[in-house]
Amino acid sequence: MKLQEKPVTVNNAAAVPPRLEVTALSKTYGSGPSAKCVIEDLTFTIGTGEVVCIVGPSGVGKTTLLKCLAGLQPATSGTAAIDGRTIAGPPAEMALVFQDYSRSLMPWLTVRKNVRLPLRHLRLPEAELNQRINTALEAVGLAHAANQYPWQLSGGMQQRVAIARALAYRPEILIMDEPFASVDAQTRFELEDLCLKIREDFGMTILVVTHDIDEAVYLSDRVVVLGAKPARVLDVVDIDLPAPRDQISTRALPEFAEQRTMVLSMIRKPA
Repeated sequence: MKLQEKPVTVNNAAAVPPRLEVTALSKTYGSGPSAKCVIEDLTFTIGTGEVVCIVGPSGVGKTTLLKCLAGLQPATSGTAAIDGRTIAGPPAEMALVFQDYSRSLMPWLTVRKNVRLPLRHLRLPEAELNQRINTALEAVGLAHAANQYPWQLSGGMQQRVAIARALAYRPEILIMDEPFASVDAQTRFELEDLCLKIREDFGMTILVVTHDIDEAVYLSDRVVVLGAKPARVLDVVDIDLPAPRDQISTRALPEFAEQRTMVLSMIRKPA
C-alpha cells in the first residue's frame, strides 16, 4: 500500500507553481559591533513536487538557512513562505530528517515505536496510526524490522527509520539536512534512490542540504548554489537529466559531468 498516488516528474521551475518561496532572507546573530550576518538577501523558490538541493562551501550557512525555512529560528529580515503564508514556526505540512540519525532515534524504542513517536499529538484512530506506520515502513523497505531496535540495525537502516518517521507524518514538504553523509558510499546511493522514489510515489516537495556536489546533481531538478560570506545565492542551476535516474547510467552521462563541473566551479570560485 502506498501513502498516496501522486507521481510527479519535474524538469524545471517553470513547469510547476512555487510551493516554498524565499524572499530577501537574511539572518544575523547578535547585535551591535559583535553582530555576525550569516546569510544575506537570499531569494529563490521551490516548485510543487520538485527536488531541490542547496550546496555551498562548509560554514557558508546552509544549516542556518534550513532552520529558518523549517521555522526553528526566525529570520532577521526577509521572509520564507509556504503557499504565500509566512513561516513563523514549524509548519504543519513540513517534516525534517537530520544528518545524525543515531541521536534522532530513541534506542529504547522499537522501530515501530520510533516511527509512531511524532504521530502522538495527531490523535488519530489506532487503525489509522497502524496503517500510516506500516505504509511508511514498507516504503523504506523496513517492514521486516518493525520490532527491532535501532541499535540492532546498520547505519543505513537507521536512516531509513528516520525517513519512515517523517513519511508517517505525511508531510507535503520534506526537508533533509545532510541526510546521507554518515553512511558508506553504497548505502548512500541506495538512500538517494529512495529519496527519488519518495518523490515519485508520494508527490512530496523535497529540499536537501548537502555538501556532495555529485549527490546534488543526481537528485535535483534544480540546485541552489550558495557562496560568499555572508552567504548569498550565486546561481540556481536547472538540472536537465533524463528520468528515471540511475546510479550508473545517469552518472556516466556527459551532461552529468558538465553540470557537476559547473556547480563545483561556482563553489570554488573566489568570492
